[in-house]
Amino acid sequence: MKNEKFSIGTIFFTVFLDLLGLGIIIPILPALLLDPIGGILPVTYSFSTRTILYGFLIASYPLAQFFGAPILGSLADQKGRKKILLLSLMGTVTGYAIFIFGIVTSNIYLLFLGRIVDGFTGGNISIAQSAIADVSTKETKSKNFGLIGMAFGLGFIIGPYIGGKLSDSSIVSWFSYATPFYLTILLATINVLLVIRNFPETLVVKKEIEINLFTGFVNIKKAFTFKNLRVMFLVVFLLTVGFNFFTQFFQVFLYEKFKFTQSQVGDFFAYMGLWIAIAQGAILRPLSKKLKPAKILNYSIILLAISFPFLLVPHDRVWLYLIVPFIAIFQGLNQPNGTAIISNLVDNHKQGEILGINQSVSSIAQALPPIIAGFVTSVNINLPTWFAAGATLLAWIIFKLFFREDKDKIA
Repeated sequence: MKNEKFSIGTIFFTVFLDLLGLGIIIPILPALLLDPIGGILPVTYSFSTRTILYGFLIASYPLAQFFGAPILGSLADQKGRKKILLLSLMGTVTGYAIFIFGIVTSNIYLLFLGRIVDGFTGGNISIAQSAIADVSTKETKSKNFGLIGMAFGLGFIIGPYIGGKLSDSSIVSWFSYATPFYLTILLATINVLLVIRNFPETLVVKKEIEINLFTGFVNIKKAFTFKNLRVMFLVVFLLTVGFNFFTQFFQVFLYEKFKFTQSQVGDFFAYMGLWIAIAQGAILRPLSKKLKPAKILNYSIILLAISFPFLLVPHDRVWLYLIVPFIAIFQGLNQPNGTAIISNLVDNHKQGEILGINQSVSSIAQALPPIIAGFVTSVNINLPTWFAAGATLLAWIIFKLFFREDKDKIA
């Protein structure tokens, strides 16, 4: 029990750090690429060119993760969770160091390289999910995956806030767009030390798995060969597409329509993160004791789809702060329950493989929205939010029509 507490605590911090880094980037990237005066791109670049580059830069991380995460997931089943988690964290440190150098030198190619390195080695969450599955029973799995979701929420609270504030030179004269990333490097280094000291190996039975660079494509194909999993993989894919259309381009909407500064964008996403943490820390845990994950998803998915378009109605920014808690709460219920259902459909010895497949599906789902949104935003800044609502609604329709909870487990 003591080892389990140590494991979950360290896993919590690892996921928190991962999402802290992603959160820090939220207010900074739009300022770096969309601001013709303070950004790193030439002033001659048009708004459409800037949004397209912005979309591809966001997509570079999950695309790299698509190739890297399955490899790290397989290695975690083969070599153990601890070693590969350390490798992943060291990749995080390297990626952020390159990214900082790209900001300092106004070199967009280095920004891409930094995100690619961090993405390729960024198997933190899938390894963390495997470790959670190792130390959880079927009864505690949804609750413990909720802790990962709570770390996600906390990363979203503190990350955007830090990113917005530490990059704002009006607060402290020597703050720059690079300043927040020095902090992420420090925290990643602390995390390495915590894993070395406090994280016991949770994998009991190691196995030999063939590893290659194209495992991600194999995983996508394999995702649809498991009859009782293909529906959930498709649902998770569409939910991830929908939420990423919102999170990855809503800051562009805030910049353009409401003239938010990067500090205000950070505040807004921190506020949303607070509600995600409340959903997964205070609402999901008691709810999961009374309702099965599938029952919760029946309602949370459709309510999320309905909530998105309301963001486009207000002309006064104060209304956004009244609408976004609903989006955060419904998303805060969707993510851990979807993962818990997938995990519960397979036996323990297949957890790493199946959660690795889930990560591949999620990575592609995170990569597509910014690429598409980069193009459609130049037509109308409302379109990414409508795409978010549409993808989420389709996820709910598929879940309602085709998911059957009583199907046999994959042995």
